[in-house]
Order: sequence, then structure tokens, then C-alpha cells
Amino acid sequence: MDRSIEIEVTATKKKRRFIIMVAVALSLLLAIWLIRSLLKPSLYDSDIMLSKVELGPVENTISATGEVLPEFEEIIASPIQASIQEVLLEPGRKVVKGQSILRLDKAATQSEYERLQFQMESKANEISKLRLTLEKSFYDIKSNNSIKELRISNLKDNVSAAQRLLKAGGGTREDVEKASLDLKVAQLEKQQLENEIRSKQQTMKIEIREAEIALAIQKSDLHALKRKLDRAEIVASREGVVTWINKNIGASINEGEALVRIANLSSFKVAGSMSDNMLDQIYNSMPAIIRIGENHLKASIANISPAINNNIVSFELRLDDKAAKTLRPNQKVDVFLITETRPKVMRVANGPAFNGDSKQDVFVLNNGVAERRRVETGLSNFDYIEIKSGLKPGDEVITTDMSAYKHYQAIPILSK
Repeated sequence: MDRSIEIEVTATKKKRRFIIMVAVALSLLLAIWLIRSLLKPSLYDSDIMLSKVELGPVENTISATGEVLPEFEEIIASPIQASIQEVLLEPGRKVVKGQSILRLDKAATQSEYERLQFQMESKANEISKLRLTLEKSFYDIKSNNSIKELRISNLKDNVSAAQRLLKAGGGTREDVEKASLDLKVAQLEKQQLENEIRSKQQTMKIEIREAEIALAIQKSDLHALKRKLDRAEIVASREGVVTWINKNIGASINEGEALVRIANLSSFKVAGSMSDNMLDQIYNSMPAIIRIGENHLKASIANISPAINNNIVSFELRLDDKAAKTLRPNQKVDVFLITETRPKVMRVANGPAFNGDSKQDVFVLNNGVAERRRVETGLSNFDYIEIKSGLKPGDEVITTDMSAYKHYQAIPILSK
């Protein structure tokens, strides 16, 4: 009997403990629900940016950097070694073709030009002397040849006379042989002299030709120096604006050193650059968009540099509107190279809410509440991002960064 009472009391205690534990658990759950209800986030409409889903084109782009440059810029370099004597124009001044910009002191080059003139005249005189000397030598040889011919003729007569005397008995065979030998020696001497004449003719031609070549080289050097002296008058070759000028009067200038830069500021181009890991995605005539503040200009790649420096590839962009008012020399701009275009798709303004994933959550405003939705994105650029699914035209998407609210399904949007 006592044991039955103890069992019943124990069972009652267990039941009471179970009820207490369930009540505590329910209380905790209720408290959590109340706390979450009290701490439920909300946003003000002034804290968010909205964009309405619409139909339109979307272009996929690659980002690059660019610098605006004059389409034409001439660098005038010093054609001679000289010093700056006078600066006639300041940077920023407009110039017309033929207008003087600065003057160089070219006295040293002028002296060199005069020295070359004297050398050329001296070389011409040397050639004249060489012609006279060679002609005299050639005349002497020919005279000797004529004398040899006369002597040979006389020796032939001597041989004939010796032969007649031998037949008549008044001479000896030795006299005939001696006369014949003298004739042969004279004939060999004449042949040797004729060979010498031919050799002398060739030598004369070579020596005179060498002297003429040396004179021609000196004439060419003189004409080149004359052209340099003429170009030492630093003038504009066409109309433009002086963008830079070396104003160090008296400074020594080496040949080829830049003196003046003249640019045509009525038309521009853009020099672009980007990482070489995207080199295989760009090509000549590739369309591009140049962003200058809120303004956009259309362009295309004119050429791509074959050289890569510090993992950077450079290219030049041709602008559709080369004379746009927003363009300024050396202006830094954003370049967007268009890799693909889709003409009519759902799109929404790009913003911090989009993290680059093809599938992600965004918040859509619906009756004052931001509701989280799963969307699939496609092409994107600095203006728009393509929406493949999850939204419909007319939906208002919050483009502000909402990563802090990624665990909430809905957020009230309050008005201030």
C-alpha cells in the first residue's frame, strides 16, 4: 500500500517537471518571437535607390582606362646642335602655317657649313689637277709610243739593208741577225708600252671616278647641312595650338631634342590601356563607349599595340564624334569595350545590389514592403544589367547594397 503511494507521487512529480519544461520552452520561443518582432528591420525610402524593370538593349562590356589626346600632335625637334636664342610664342597660343615660334643660335652650324664649302671647292680643284696630271702622263706615254713606232720602222729598214748586203756579198750574217734582234726588242718594247697605255687609261678612269665620288659625298653632306640650317628656322608646319615649348633661353640643345609641341585641338582620339589577360577578347574595330562624367561617346578600336609593358596592353580608340565639346587634352576617361549586345531584353539599372553572380537575391518594392526574390542575370555594363528570370517589366528593384538584410524575406519601407 505504501509502495503504491510512492509510485503515484513520483509519477506526479515527473509530470509536473515535464509540464514546467514545456512551459519554459514555449516561453523562450515566445520571447524570441517577440524580440524578433520588436527588432524587425525597416528602411526609409530616402535610404534606397529604385530602378524599374524595362525592356531594352544591354551591352556586355570590358572596363579599361583611357586618356584623351589630340588626334594630331606635331613635335618639332631641333635639326642641329644649337642654343635657344629667342622664344616668340607662349604655350596655349594659336599658330598658323609658316608662323615663327622660336629662334635658334646656329652660328656653329653655319661655320661648319662654310668649312664644308671650302673642302668641296678644294676637292674640285684636286680633281682638276688630277685630270691634268693624268692627261699629261697619258700624252707622254703616247709620245713615247710614237717614237717607238718610228724606231721600229727604222730597224725594219736596217734589217732589209743588212739582208741585201748579205746577198750582194758586202755584209755578214751576224749583221743581219743583230739587226733582226734589235727589231724584235723594239717591237716588244712597243707592245709593253701599249699595255702600259691601256693600264694607264683604266687607272685614270678609276682615280678620277674615286675623286668624283668623294666630291659627290661632300656635296651631299653640304646639301644635308643646308637643309638642316633651313629647318633651323622653327616655324609651324600647319595650323594648331602650342601645347608646350622649351623656354630655356640660352640652353644648349642637341640635334633631335624636342623644342615645341603643336596640337590640333579641334579633333581628338583616346589612348586606352587594360590588363593583358583580356588581350584575346579585344580586336580592331571593336565598338566601345567612352564615359566622361555623365556623358557617353561612341568609339571603336583603331589599332592595338603589339608590345606589352608591365602586363598592360595599349590600344588607340577612334571617336565617332572627334570634336565633342566634353573632350579635353590629357583628360582621364573610363573606357568600356563592348563584347556582346542583346537588343531587347529585360533590364534594370546596374547598382551595388548586384554582385556579379548569375543567380542572386534582390529586393523588390511591393506595396511599401521590400520583398526578397531570386533572380537570374545575364549581360551587364556600367548602366544596365540583364534580367533573365525572377522579375517582370514594371517591377521596382532596390539597387542599393542590401547585403546587410540578406537573411530577411521582407522589410517594411517607411516614408519620412
